Amino acid sequence: MGEMRKITAHVPADLLQRAQEATGAGVTETLRIALEQLAVSKAYAEFRKLRGKVKLSIDLDELREDRR
Repeated sequence: MGEMRKITAHVPADLLQRAQEATGAGVTETLRIALEQLAVSKAYAEFRKLRGKVKLSIDLDELREDRR
């Protein structure tokens, strides 16, 4: 996971409670999950910008040969 940082954050109590109920985890793990999801959503947005700009030459029949 890499280097850890201890932080102080002011968050709405009801938002934190709802997030913890959703994750079933404590404060630290809930914040870690939220930050990871935020980072991933940015990466997905960058991938979506590439849609239609990258040419892939994949033959689906060839890929499926190992399933036969």
